[in-house]
Amino acid sequence: MGSALCRPFGLRTQGQTWRARRTRRALTARALECYLIALRSRDARAPDVTATLSSKLYDQAARLFPGGVNSPVRAWRNVEATPLFIARARGATITDVDGRTYCDLVGSWGAAIAGHAHPRVVAAVQAAAAAGLGYGAPCPAEVELGRAVAAAVPSLERMRMVSSGTEAVMSAVRVARAFTNRPRILKFAGCYHGHSDGLLARAGSGALTFGVPDSAGIPEAITSFTLVASYNAAAEAEAFVDAHGDSLAAVVIEPIAANMGVVPPEPGFLDRLRALTMACGALLVFDEVITGFRVAPGGAQELLGVTPDLTCLGKIIGGGLPVGCFGGRADVMAMLAPDGPVYQAGTLSGNPVAMAAGRETLALLDGRAYARLEALGARAEEGLVAALADSGRRGVVRRVGSMLTLFLGIDRARSYADVEGVDRAAFRRFFHGMLARGFYLPPSPFEASFLSLAHTEADVDAYVAAARAVLTEP
Repeated sequence: MGSALCRPFGLRTQGQTWRARRTRRALTARALECYLIALRSRDARAPDVTATLSSKLYDQAARLFPGGVNSPVRAWRNVEATPLFIARARGATITDVDGRTYCDLVGSWGAAIAGHAHPRVVAAVQAAAAAGLGYGAPCPAEVELGRAVAAAVPSLERMRMVSSGTEAVMSAVRVARAFTNRPRILKFAGCYHGHSDGLLARAGSGALTFGVPDSAGIPEAITSFTLVASYNAAAEAEAFVDAHGDSLAAVVIEPIAANMGVVPPEPGFLDRLRALTMACGALLVFDEVITGFRVAPGGAQELLGVTPDLTCLGKIIGGGLPVGCFGGRADVMAMLAPDGPVYQAGTLSGNPVAMAAGRETLALLDGRAYARLEALGARAEEGLVAALADSGRRGVVRRVGSMLTLFLGIDRARSYADVEGVDRAAFRRFFHGMLARGFYLPPSPFEASFLSLAHTEADVDAYVAAARAVLTEP
């Protein structure tokens, strides 16, 4: 019974535990090194001497995953190239499997607001993981993160943790329909709310038409309950409400659009939506998966002074790990099981490791942090605007806080109809020119670039200088 084989799992002396952890770290690092060496050497005699390790990995991935990726934009189809495979990231940089390091302006699509692998976040994750990766039961960490979220976003009187932004918005819509006992929702062209069936809809062929599927595999009967208006078009939204207000459950919107590039709301637009929903009895749902804790501690609703009935969060509140959250008015959230008739559940909801990462990330975001993010964003915007003007190229820069987009080939970006006109070829040239100069940008003209607390003024100045050089190339 005293032998190592019979010792209960996990019971070790202090010295054994220390040696085991050191061995695991060494084996993990060595395993990655050996794998990369094997990939490099395996095709050493191949005729294509220009092939990179990323391209070899992509060939393997394409045999495993549709398009070689597990999320479409990562395939780099918009820039007509093979994606880089990333080995590690730290601070404001990201390093590919071929050993090239870049200044990163993707930031895990906005989640890495503190920078990659922040020591405090990593330590919190390690401590949580050491206590168990998941319990399928309530844990203290979810209470701690919930308190932090509620303190920053007072409109979340009650909330539920989930595992993705898609899940958060899908669930919020279900709750809104149950609370109002109405079927229809109104969304806005260019706003992305995840890949649930009812929200993957685009505008119909004429004014005041119902939405049509924006993906194969979605019956028109589902999107027929989705109305699609133009972003920043208050009169159009009002016409939809006038025509369908008695069957409208919710108006769902990114309060600051960031999935067609950064497109801020026009003054008064969100206020008008708030008034319209209150008048017809529908709920106003803010999708702040990107803007939550990005543009202000209380998100876009704090920055812009408009309070929704329900809010959806993600990205930053997971500190880089999979997470989502939706919440709002207590009477609306009371519809959720086990208190109410709306069913929603998740095996990994409130996972202690993700909760610990989110809790520690939010602890880093004080007033000085947001002042720094704003200053970095303003510096980048000013530099890009000047570079664009000096280059003589057509384009516009849109920014809110530490997220921004350079739209090439258009003079304004206030709606999806505007940004559809971007010069895709010019963007491809810009993307590859910036990559060659050491800057890793979103591989699509319809995405936001993100700055983090790990970026410096020197990083921003180098980014602007590189952009100026690329824009002035013939």
